[in-house]
Amino acid sequence: MLSIALGELIQIFRNRLVLVTSFIMPTAVSAYFIRQHEVFADLGSLGYIAAVVVFTVGAFGLYTTTVTTLASRRQNLFLKRLRSTPAGDAGILSGLMLPVTVLALVQVVAILAVLAAVAGEPAHVPLLVAAVLSTVVMMLGLGLATAGLTNSPEHAQVTTLPVSLGTIAVASWVGITGTEELTLLKRLLPGGSATELVLNAWNGGVPVADSLLLLAPTLSWVVVVIALASRLFRWEPRR
Repeated sequence: MLSIALGELIQIFRNRLVLVTSFIMPTAVSAYFIRQHEVFADLGSLGYIAAVVVFTVGAFGLYTTTVTTLASRRQNLFLKRLRSTPAGDAGILSGLMLPVTVLALVQVVAILAVLAAVAGEPAHVPLLVAAVLSTVVMMLGLGLATAGLTNSPEHAQVTTLPVSLGTIAVASWVGITGTEELTLLKRLLPGGSATELVLNAWNGGVPVADSLLLLAPTLSWVVVVIALASRLFRWEPRR
């Protein structure tokens, strides 16, 4: 798995499209929100800014790159060749997704650290860690499922848009309006409960035990998307 991950890391830094979607775009958006943190804090809260950072990196840096990577490796038959090696299916997928996952986590940590230094620290760091990790797992599962519907890296630019824009839109909706109204709908949408968890973790004011219950909808989405991925994912190009 580690040899696969190392090779994939090298490929990431050689691919200009991946560099743009994984690093430049999320970093630029996050930098804008942090630079204008007083404006966006008035619009929502500091937790809202943190949620936007998490989902911007999660959507463009992690999810989109995962789909593009898997579609590319399938198209050039690299996935098929890997299955002829001693590595199992789980090891192959873990090796391919490990580099982009680590890079996304590093990005999130670095950007949130800057936000904390500029605007104030989160109220509950462990709760924030739980929110970030559950979001990362959900976005990886969504990436695996979407990769099954994606024929090529070029096609990924289309197939990833609904989830990428949708999760960011949900994060903005919940971050700005809260969950006092349409509570169930907002929490059940992909990213809704995770956004509320980030808000509670950064802003405080909500008992930790109550906030931990918000992990349930996100983890439920993980189960759903993994089940979809197991049915949709293909190791060879469609004929």
